Amino acid sequence: MLIQSNCVGLAVKKAGGPTAVSNEIKVANATVHSWIQKRRVPNIVKARLLSELSGISLEKLRGAA
Repeated sequence: MLIQSNCVGLAVKKAGGPTAVSNEIKVANATVHSWIQKRRVPNIVKARLLSELSGISLEKLRGAA
């Protein structure tokens, strides 16, 4: 069985956690938790911001990798 890592969860952790990310990106805390659960950030603008905050590639945050 292949276990896929949660790049969104890792990015949020590296950027300071869900509350810090939600404040910085200007979204609800629940939105950040939804991204982590779904393992992707559907909004390209928000994904780009999270990528800049965390150093995780945009492609991984969008679910492409």
